[in-house]
Amino acid sequence: MKITEETRLESYLITDSSTIRMRVLNILRERGEALSAGEIARLMHAKHYIPYPVRQAVAPRLTELVAEGLVIVDGKVHDPDTDRNVAVYRVVE
Repeated sequence: MKITEETRLESYLITDSSTIRMRVLNILRERGEALSAGEIARLMHAKHYIPYPVRQAVAPRLTELVAEGLVIVDGKVHDPDTDRNVAVYRVVE
């Protein structure tokens, strides 16, 4: 196994993805509006759920939630931090 594969697996094994997924859902429900991965990450960081306000902390969980049908992609918005259009997500009710 390559070193990068080993470190990726190590990280995956210690990540409590089910807790992060539930927190992502809670953030989306609390706000009641569509949010980008970056916005969710900033809100989760403010609540001390994740150590850094980076979208990479929540994007994989959003992908899983979309695949399970719990969250949908609800459009796109302009992200001033990246100067790019980004997807926004909403809880399926």
